[in-house]
Amino acid sequence: MLSLVQLKVLAAVARHGSVTDAARELRYSQPSVSHHLSRLEAATGAQLLQRVGRGIRLTPEGRLLADRAAEILGRVDAAATELAAQVGLRTGRVRLAANASALSTLVPKAAATLARDHPGLELSLVDEHPVAALDLLRRGDIDVALVFQHAGSRLEDEGFRFRHLTDDPIHLISRHPADTLANHRDSTWIGGCERCRAELDALCAAAGFTPRVGSLSDDMVVVQSLVAAGLGVATLPGLALEAHRRPDIHATELPGVHRRIHAATYGDPPDPPAVTAVLTALTQAATGGP
Repeated sequence: MLSLVQLKVLAAVARHGSVTDAARELRYSQPSVSHHLSRLEAATGAQLLQRVGRGIRLTPEGRLLADRAAEILGRVDAAATELAAQVGLRTGRVRLAANASALSTLVPKAAATLARDHPGLELSLVDEHPVAALDLLRRGDIDVALVFQHAGSRLEDEGFRFRHLTDDPIHLISRHPADTLANHRDSTWIGGCERCRAELDALCAAAGFTPRVGSLSDDMVVVQSLVAAGLGVATLPGLALEAHRRPDIHATELPGVHRRIHAATYGDPPDPPAVTAVLTALTQAATGGP
């Protein structure tokens, strides 16, 4: 039978690619780590590790089990957090991932509400884009993911549950007031993340051209600085402009274009009380409720 200790050891070795580093993280001796790995191979009947020079690497079977181990350990950690939260929300921890614009705007407002209403609840934050955030959520490494969805795109399913929080309008960022996309069919563009680039391509296609991307950045401060320096034009959502706005650029809202902002959880309802409290606070932050 597989034990949580054995899975914990395998997950640590997978993260570090080294028995020595895994032992250091876990505060085990190297012989103890090697022993747990040997017992795990015996229990599964599969070779999980291969020696490569002076190091080791996981076999395909080892990688499969290591990925599942990470999910299992994340769920165990989440269960401990949920149990603590069940006790009247006096204690507990909720792990939340979101991208920079949401972390700079919606999340601080929600955190203030939680600090007032549930002072024993700890909110742990991670800066991640939607794809990575949902992967963390699926694996049990976080409890809530704030994600955005472009118009016309589909939400991932696979066990996720989404709560719509708000719509975030998209703006053209340039050095001219009352600007239009059509004015920049020959301009250099500043692109962002993979989802943002897909959104930009779709917007420009609707205007009858393909954007020529000369620079890439996900940072709202960098994007505005590049535009101000005349190095290109870009699009940014309203939350990014709420978080940071340079006085020497112009933001022209694109009519009818927005992102849908969702709070995602994973698994069957109901959500644990601590997670429900966070979702409620996020909803209030997005809608301006009490």
